[in-house]
Amino acid sequence: MDNKHRILIIVSFTILTILSIFFAFRLKFEFSLDQFFPKGDPDLAFFQEFTKEFETDINFLLIGVENKDGVFDQKFLEDFHDLTLACRDLPHILEVQSLTKILMPFKTPFGMSGRPLIHIDQPERYASDSAKIVNDSRFTGQFISEDGTGLVIALKTTGSIQLEDSEELIIAAKNLVAGYNFEKFHLLGPAYFQKEMVAMQKREIAVSTLISGILVSFIMFLLFRKTWGIMVALLSILLGMLLFLGLLGATGRPLSAMAALYPVLMVIVGTSDVIHIMSKYIDELRKGKGRRESILIAIREIGMATLLTSLTTAIGFATLITSKIQPIRDFGVNAAAGVIVAYITVIFFTTALLSWFKKDQIIKTGKAQVFWDRLMTWFYDYTKNYPQTIFIVAISILLISGYGISLLSTNYQLENNLPRGAAITEDFRYFEQKFAGFRPMEVAVFAQNNLQADDYPVLMEMAKVETYLRQQKPIKAVQSANDIYKSIHQVYTGNKKNGYEMPNSPDVLEKYKKLADKLPESGTAVFISKDGSKARITTRILDVGADSIKALGANIDNWISNHTNPEIATFKRTGTGLILDKNAEYVRDSLLQGLGLAVLIVSVLMAILFKNWRLVIISLIPNIGPMLLAGAMLGFAGIELEAGISIIFAVVFGIAVDDTIHFLSKFKLVRSRGLSVDESLRITFLETGKAIALTTIILFFGFLVMLFSIHPPSVIVGGLISLTLFSALLSDLFLIPVLIRWLIPETKQVNKTEMVRTNLMPEK
Repeated sequence: MDNKHRILIIVSFTILTILSIFFAFRLKFEFSLDQFFPKGDPDLAFFQEFTKEFETDINFLLIGVENKDGVFDQKFLEDFHDLTLACRDLPHILEVQSLTKILMPFKTPFGMSGRPLIHIDQPERYASDSAKIVNDSRFTGQFISEDGTGLVIALKTTGSIQLEDSEELIIAAKNLVAGYNFEKFHLLGPAYFQKEMVAMQKREIAVSTLISGILVSFIMFLLFRKTWGIMVALLSILLGMLLFLGLLGATGRPLSAMAALYPVLMVIVGTSDVIHIMSKYIDELRKGKGRRESILIAIREIGMATLLTSLTTAIGFATLITSKIQPIRDFGVNAAAGVIVAYITVIFFTTALLSWFKKDQIIKTGKAQVFWDRLMTWFYDYTKNYPQTIFIVAISILLISGYGISLLSTNYQLENNLPRGAAITEDFRYFEQKFAGFRPMEVAVFAQNNLQADDYPVLMEMAKVETYLRQQKPIKAVQSANDIYKSIHQVYTGNKKNGYEMPNSPDVLEKYKKLADKLPESGTAVFISKDGSKARITTRILDVGADSIKALGANIDNWISNHTNPEIATFKRTGTGLILDKNAEYVRDSLLQGLGLAVLIVSVLMAILFKNWRLVIISLIPNIGPMLLAGAMLGFAGIELEAGISIIFAVVFGIAVDDTIHFLSKFKLVRSRGLSVDESLRITFLETGKAIALTTIILFFGFLVMLFSIHPPSVIVGGLISLTLFSALLSDLFLIPVLIRWLIPETKQVNKTEMVRTNLMPEK
């Protein structure tokens, strides 16, 4: 590489760096629950049509306040009611409801009217008010906790609230509540999730970038021990990351839930490419070649292998586009682009910069090389002397992995995705333990045979379903249009507790309908469609796990089919919770499809590169095992397989196959010069074994950076990928030589004189 080309490359990358800095400041973050809806799912299509007729079930914000001595305290109730009224002025709020604002129907000489559920200014009535409320399913678990120490204000937000609006609302709500002297308060709702999860993403990116930078700086110091060598490596890795962020900003691709992995990914991929190129350049300089010749050899021999490893890694990530979950697809596309950016940066910028330096300027030689030569010689000797032991161990691991995979579960909980030790997680648990939780479930009701949804037969069918739903422990806050009619019936039966039931005739119902129309805020309109053909039953389900809820849903469907009359009304479960849980069904399918596609494409690339079907088989076997081991570790550890964790397999396959390609490429190159299989393996171990071991060690510690994350799936992903990639290295160093000796026929042998002549003998 001459001086003219070097300067042109450096100038070009300087311009790209300036542009990347500009666009990096335009990066956007996003988080919303509907991002995790499985695209193309028929239940999702139904839900989207359902919400057009009714409102979405996630347009709410809950504010819970506590009083450990009980909520029936006049000062507490006065402050709470004042807060309820003040919440009406919060931004992006349409309606407000709480226990102190609810009016209960009562009969007057002039018809039905409403009176407060709680008589705040009459403490002498608190005992009777409490007795009516605490055991009433309309209020307990929804507006008041079962132990009577907490109250909730339910706020209806504008639909499809955006991040900026969510931040404005949550900040205003926190400031408002902080102005009162409550012991403690909690928030729950999509707007709160949106604000806090984006804040977590920003924190994760900052922390992972910082720790990754410290880690890679330390590793480069250990490797090179020379300022220029360290600076070339760090500058190349930093530039690759900056160009990647600039690309995301320029293309308008937002950073979503998986964004915390990008800094780690760019650091470790860039580090791997840099080490392979620099190691080869240094090896050629050690052989006495000039800088220009050494850099050209490094580009020709390592550049092609690195191109293929970058393509296979990118393919591993790109297969995530088979997922039906938008953040996973985005992560796959972005990560694939990042891998290519890292490769282009190294193959042009790093080599241009590197070619200015001599060996002694970039690395300090010492006893480390002797250590690596001895270690790689041990691996070579062991694989030659104990092939049967290696096969037995490999088969045993596969059998154990198969059993571990059989233990895999998809019964994940929403709480598992919340940041550890954060206020939002504590708030989520509070509402799960004392109220109805977060996860919405709706039952769509379709009137049949020209009936209307508010006709007596349809409402009675709905009442049967509601009764059954209330009997299911995880299901809370069951509501429908029937609630107001039951309340009126209770008034007309002397306010007896057992009077809260549906009227026993259509004529009585018609009378109640007319009365309900005169009541303020009766709420029936939100439960019956405008054309009267459909109705809804709303509920919330505790976060008991996706598989558990799926089983519960199957029981509900079965009960409905056996106990309701389809000639009167049909029912279908829907809602945000159900749609999110569909991800569990798709994770396994998309995982298998994606990995199958990745294996197929990588096999084709291997066939093009090696032009030998035996080498293709040898390249795949050691990399399928680590993926099975990853699945087994999830099974043995009892970790639920969910969308965020499913990316482990794409990452492992995409990255693990890199070392295999470097090993086999070197073997093929040495073999093509006429050396025997054993001699080719020995030289491959000595010249490439160190590089792939070093890069795997860097990958191992690089992904361990995720252990500093407060996002549980990221911790699992980081730890599991680290362990799996280390197992992939052992698989390469132990299994590949055994497979080569078994599948590659021995031909010509050459003596050491020829090895010296062809300049393949390792240096002493």
